[in-house]
Amino acid sequence: MQIPKGAVVAVADGEKLNLFRNDGEESAPKLVAMPDAAVSTENMGSGGRHQSSSANPSDTQQDEDSFAAGTAAMLNKRVLDGKIDALIIVAAPRTLGELRKHYHKVLSAILVGEIPKDLTGHSVAHVESTIASA
Repeated sequence: MQIPKGAVVAVADGEKLNLFRNDGEESAPKLVAMPDAAVSTENMGSGGRHQSSSANPSDTQQDEDSFAAGTAAMLNKRVLDGKIDALIIVAAPRTLGELRKHYHKVLSAILVGEIPKDLTGHSVAHVESTIASA
């Protein structure tokens, strides 16, 4: 997959979000880290349905779902504000599924691609090569 010049790449899991912008060309991408984004975890997302119980004793899944919903809300806002023209999302498979539930139709329209992989904490070069091979 090509990374358009100026595209934003969001790399997320249920706890972390890293944003990059392609400052290189489509054929020779150069991802540059963007400042950390504030992600609200107030929205319980679909995780609100997963109550803690003996069958599900941990609140971890609820926290991850809330983070994914907050990430989608932040990305939606940036897209609607015209700060993102092209977007690639690389996320852990379950996180990606939760993100998709919260995409605004305008975000869906500018979405270049999605990759269901957990690459948070990986090098920028590894992220670039993973996207290029997708």
